[in-house]
Amino acid sequence: MRTAPTGNDAPVSRNSRPVDVPTATRSTSPGWRDPRLWVGVVLVTGSVVAGARIMASADDTTAVWAAAGDLVVGQTLTTDDLTATRVRFADAADSNHYLAVDEQLPENLTLDRAIDSGELVPTSVLGAEADEDTVAVSIAVAPEHVPTGLVTGSHVDVWVVGEDRRSRKRAELVLDDIVIIDAPIVGDSFATSGSRQLVLAVPVTDEDALSQVLAASGDNLVRVVGRS
Repeated sequence: MRTAPTGNDAPVSRNSRPVDVPTATRSTSPGWRDPRLWVGVVLVTGSVVAGARIMASADDTTAVWAAAGDLVVGQTLTTDDLTATRVRFADAADSNHYLAVDEQLPENLTLDRAIDSGELVPTSVLGAEADEDTVAVSIAVAPEHVPTGLVTGSHVDVWVVGEDRRSRKRAELVLDDIVIIDAPIVGDSFATSGSRQLVLAVPVTDEDALSQVLAASGDNLVRVVGRS
């Protein structure tokens, strides 16, 4: 009786080959001497620096004042007349030519020229602080005795026409370098009276001159001369 082969007696196929199994190795963390570690550090550092520069340049602007509306010559500036706007200047030094928001706005500051709404306020148009020792005086002057170009903020000389001892007409300079604080546009209301209204900032110390001008204004003896 034939029995099945067991154990080492099992037949071996002629086509079988031994299998090479690679030796298993454990993964290790790269050491500080590994150049790949330093390359990674350089890349991360470069990214952080580049990102910081981009963020800094994204808001490379300066806050300056712009006119909130049309501003006229001689107008006293207040924060209500202005609006803050941010501007990027090609040259940082150019920002010094404009009124900065972070600087305190001087009180009683006037304008030497008109500024349109939305226009940046340059420091070159800022005049001297208005004199607080003045009073507002309204006078009536014949239109032909007032230069047509006078506006609020204009500087004028005020003359009064009189007579000398020989009964000859002469003009006397009564007020010099006076600021016009209001100069309403001539309209129908002035056509009726036949005069032009001017509101002058007269120093309180010129009481005699003020009295003379007021008296002469009623007699149509006032002459107004514009100063350049």
